Amino acid sequence: MKFLRKADLILIIVLALIPCAMLFYNIKTARAMTGAYLSVVVDGWETGRYDLDKDQTIRIGDTNICEVKDGRVRMIRADCPDQICVHSSDIGAEGGIIVCLPNRVILEIREADDTIDTGLDGVVR
Repeated sequence: MKFLRKADLILIIVLALIPCAMLFYNIKTARAMTGAYLSVVVDGWETGRYDLDKDQTIRIGDTNICEVKDGRVRMIRADCPDQICVHSSDIGAEGGIIVCLPNRVILEIREADDTIDTGLDGVVR
């Protein structure tokens, strides 16, 4: 008595490959995300949008300096006493946020189509 026929084996292989293909597609599209930019918010108002592809140093008022280099953003100087924003990890096209609470500065990576707030977080989108 045969438990697995040739057709059963082919079906099992196909069903195992479908989730692998879906995972590969999700990873590929996440890496190819285009239109991401740096949004600088001071005191609740967006003061600038900067391209992640252009290396630059951005002065934020008299208090903070951030750097965009190789598609990554980091805070390089702040005059706040705790320096948490300076020691935080850099952020890039995959998203992220750096906050300097004493100076009310927020650096956030946003997508070009983020103009309408749908109330959904990044996981749901």
